[in-house]
Parts: sequence; C-alpha cells; structure tokens
Amino acid sequence: INAEYMGHLLSVYFFSEMANPRVTFQTTQGNFVAEIYVDKMPVTSYNFLDLVQTGFYNGLHFHRVIDNFMLQFGCPHSRNPKDPRAGTGGPQPRSTYNAGGKTITRDAREGCIPDEFTQRISNEPGTLSMANTGSPNSGGSQFFINTVHNDFLDWWRADLSPSQHPVFGKIVQGMDVVNKIGKVRCDGNDNPITPVQVISVTLV
Repeated sequence: INAEYMGHLLSVYFFSEMANPRVTFQTTQGNFVAEIYVDKMPVTSYNFLDLVQTGFYNGLHFHRVIDNFMLQFGCPHSRNPKDPRAGTGGPQPRSTYNAGGKTITRDAREGCIPDEFTQRISNEPGTLSMANTGSPNSGGSQFFINTVHNDFLDWWRADLSPSQHPVFGKIVQGMDVVNKIGKVRCDGNDNPITPVQVISVTLV
C-alpha cells in the first residue's frame, strides 16, 4: 500500500470516526496541547496534520514573538533560529495531502494551500490561525497562536483591517506555557534572543 493511500485511510477512518484530533507541542519552555478543527476546517487542518505526521515541525523554532499579540511558528528556515530567512519558507511545492477523502495539491511556487474562508471562528486567545502574506492562497506551514483577542485578523472583519487569517484549532492544555513564551525577550525583529524550540509536535 503506497503512502498516499495510507494517508487517505488515516484521514477518512481515524479522524472522521473520532473526536477532533489533538496534538502535543513539546517545547524547551514546556508542553501544550491543541485541538485541531478537522470537523470545521478540513483543508487547513489536514494540511497541518499531514505536516505533523511527516515530522515537518520537529526541531523548528518560534521565529516571531510579540507580547500581547501572538507567537508565530512553522517556517522550515527556523531550524536555525537566527536564519534571516525565517518567516519565508513553507511546505514542499507540489506536495499533496488528503483532506477527508479529497486530495489537495500544494502550489508549485511555495507549497501554499487554498484559503479556507468558511467558518467565522474568531482569533481569540489560544487559537491557532494560518499565517499568510496577505495575498490570496498564500498560507502553507506557518501559523500563529493568538495570546489576546485579535479580532482585526478575522477574515470577515474587513471593517477592522484587510487581514484574513482563518482559525483552525485552539489550545486546550498548557496555555500558561504559551503565555510564558509570549513574554520572552526578543530582538528588534521580534525573534527570541534565547531561542524557543519546538522539539516535537505529535498526535495525542
């Protein structure tokens, strides 16, 4: 059985037959757990879970931390925490993943996925939200964890800002760890002076 078919079986059977999956982030500042909204945000959630299952996130660092705002993570260049390219990388272009029985192909340029502006889930504290460049369909592997209610980032709030960042999960354990990371000292580029590494992200 090839890997793509196994991925299909996993997403269709394992995730659809159970409650929303949870993942544990093991970091150098402690651990936290997030629920991933495959029931409401399948395109975005299965993209994230595919990257989790392939070990994409293991060993990367939070490359952008802003107190009373958010923590950004998921750029492959952040394996070196001081790499100036951190914040510009994404998944392998033209790679595929299975979203509840539908195969999604990441784009050929930067491995981006389609925008999923379907559910009005606000960027409340503890939510996981897709990072993007501001251009359509520019999200990939990077996301951020809101530490305050950033409703101006909600995709339907054009009255507040042009930013559009769909939420696909929420911290359910360890928000104290997230808040601790949010308070670390950073340089002028919002990069933590003492690197904060995500040792692993694993399905619970």
